Amino acid sequence: MAAMRPTKSLYLLGFTPFFLGSACRVSSPLVHRDAQQQCFPYSSSASSETFGFRIAASFSAKGHKFNPKTDLFSFKQDDQRQAEIADASPRKRPDSGQDAFFVSNIGNSRNVAFGVADGVGGWSDSGIDSADFSHGLCERMADIAGKASTRSTWELIKKGDFKARDLLQKAYNAIVEEKKIRGGGSTACIAVGHSNGVLQVANLGDSGFVQLRPNAVYFASKPQTHAFNTPYQLSIMPPRMLARSVAFGHKPLSDQPKDASVTDHTVKHGDVLVFATDGVWDNLSSTDVMKLVSRYMVGFNGWANGKDGIAASDQLDVLTTEGGIAKERENTLQALLAVAITGEAKAASENTKLDGPFAREVQKYYPGEDWHGGKVDDICVVVAVVVKDDSEV
Repeated sequence: MAAMRPTKSLYLLGFTPFFLGSACRVSSPLVHRDAQQQCFPYSSSASSETFGFRIAASFSAKGHKFNPKTDLFSFKQDDQRQAEIADASPRKRPDSGQDAFFVSNIGNSRNVAFGVADGVGGWSDSGIDSADFSHGLCERMADIAGKASTRSTWELIKKGDFKARDLLQKAYNAIVEEKKIRGGGSTACIAVGHSNGVLQVANLGDSGFVQLRPNAVYFASKPQTHAFNTPYQLSIMPPRMLARSVAFGHKPLSDQPKDASVTDHTVKHGDVLVFATDGVWDNLSSTDVMKLVSRYMVGFNGWANGKDGIAASDQLDVLTTEGGIAKERENTLQALLAVAITGEAKAASENTKLDGPFAREVQKYYPGEDWHGGKVDDICVVVAVVVKDDSEV
């Protein structure tokens, strides 16, 4: 299989690559017809019901064999915060390569912040490992969320004090001000979830998320790219690289958290939220992920047939509680889903015959490139199953 050279490093120095095709993925034909009606102002969207976000993450580094028993993290919401999953120290990082993730309660509440970040590999051409940036960014976001005010997150949101893009901005500012990371870049797709059913997502770059309901893609985010295979990215550029770029008369990328696409959503009992890096989306479409999730949700009776068709079952609370699935490690429905998506994306990335979304994009815009099969990359997935919860926040 002929390899097409990535151009991310060219953009870092301000050079324009020779191809400028769009990397936007085609929307799923199964997107719910009401999906465009779900975005709303915060002030009118609060629900009298309360919900819990049952969360798990799975990951696999490029070139490493995927182990579903060890490449898995399950979030226990009763813990105040779990920033250690994104510890920026290389020895303590999960085996996710340049991809990173975080999950944390917000302060002492049962509201949550979570998401993924993908270190941009093109920086390696300049001797910089973007894993430091992506993992550091996630560690800061988990830390900021965990130390947030103990006031109701809903009050914070209404006052504009705690929004997804603000969380990304504060974490980015912290990395820049600390000056411990000399350079690198990362995409990010993060969420702030409130127990009244409000979910705000900030997405910068080509990571992304889908909101799934029984047998339907209810919402799918769109990637942000400057050009094909060149995503929006937060970055720190070393002075020497910046000086070199200026000397050549080029303007380097300078994407900021304010450039992130922000969307507001409502969630309901039985929704499945999948946040993933492009190691998933380059190899699986949103429809592929929906079909995979549906198979497990129906198979384990998380979604069940009723008089009005397939709907969330009343067993979800048990299935998403530790031990709800009779397995040693992936013993919750959310863990099972995270592992299944990671495993499917890993297999697709290594398949040299079956063309995935990335291969189809290459063939569409650059038919002269002999690219077939999947795209090998780091993979990181965070899955949240929404469960109606009567506990007080």
